[in-house]
Amino acid sequence: MEHGAKRAIREEGRAYGGFIRSQKGQLQEFITTELIQITWNTELKKAPGRLVINSEKIKIPLNHNYISKIASKKIREFIISNIKRFYYGLSVDRHVFIDRNFVLGVECKAYAENAMLKRILVDFHLLKTRFPNLLCFLFQLESQLGGDYSSVITEPNGSYSSHSLMSYFQDVDLKIITLLPGERKIDRPINKPDFFKPLPLERLQNAVEHLISGFEKVI
Repeated sequence: MEHGAKRAIREEGRAYGGFIRSQKGQLQEFITTELIQITWNTELKKAPGRLVINSEKIKIPLNHNYISKIASKKIREFIISNIKRFYYGLSVDRHVFIDRNFVLGVECKAYAENAMLKRILVDFHLLKTRFPNLLCFLFQLESQLGGDYSSVITEPNGSYSSHSLMSYFQDVDLKIITLLPGERKIDRPINKPDFFKPLPLERLQNAVEHLISGFEKVI
């Protein structure tokens, strides 16, 4: 990452911080995709052709109840006459389809803090208006959510602020998987050799176990 950042700054004029965040995010997306495929192909021994992973936009249509609450008759009539054009294109980082059915969504983050968690919950809430049985995951390299997300592997209690946010999105049963131990420290970036962190095998195994449990609910 450090060599790539220097090259990107020199050749593309990119900002160091933005490049590093992008690279960490891509790393987490790669690890997540590999874990999904390992779970499906190797652990569950299912046919690879049944599994599709993408991040294509999904159309979230306008909520029709909204129209009756608009004060302006002109705007109401405009929306009604163009109703098929009113939608929002939404995606999370990994959409997992089994037999063409969207069954599992995964957000992949280099780290998450509660402002990010709020956005993640909104995105999943919107997706679940179309796919009520969708399973929802957050895979993060590091945690900045507080509580014990970064220390307890199998079943963390979580944090006060995170659970407070999640209490307003009760349709979203979000599973949070943290791969690297220790809360994220802004002044200790893991892309620097002095602050490298181990990737414990048991954390990868925990992620696979959660994926197995999820897949078993939908196949």
